[in-house]
Amino acid sequence: MHITKWAILLSIFWLLLSGFIQPLLLSFGVASVFIVLVVLKRMDSVDQEPKTFAINQQMFRYVFWLMGQIFLSSVHVTKLIWGSSDKVSPALAKIPVNRVSAENHVLYANSITLTPGTLSIDLDDEHITVHSLQADSIKELEQGDMESKITGLWGEKK
Repeated sequence: MHITKWAILLSIFWLLLSGFIQPLLLSFGVASVFIVLVVLKRMDSVDQEPKTFAINQQMFRYVFWLMGQIFLSSVHVTKLIWGSSDKVSPALAKIPVNRVSAENHVLYANSITLTPGTLSIDLDDEHITVHSLQADSIKELEQGDMESKITGLWGEKK
């Protein structure tokens, strides 16, 4: 069942990204999904811990919230770039990840990187090093809104 869920998810994702329904391109999609499933099956047999995903209401809320943040940040970065250069104040900071469980540190770092104007540079057990085009973006991350969304979705660190 685990492999079937991934096959469906990857197939839908491939179709959405490609947008083409032609025999040759569909065969490339089937081949690429098959290769990923083979690698996934081999990874599961090596670590004996198949990774599952749960699609629930909280996940949809997080994805839509993140997409909204990406859109708002894109508009903000566009204004920064097209506006006067004195508003750009690059900043580098270490954001603590105490509340996020260890397996979700990468999700948190990737969510930061997906948001335009911020980039996760380094990740360790206690901090994510983040570069930002504007110091206010660092302050927003330090307030912990994104962190609380992730901990609310997948549980807090114990």
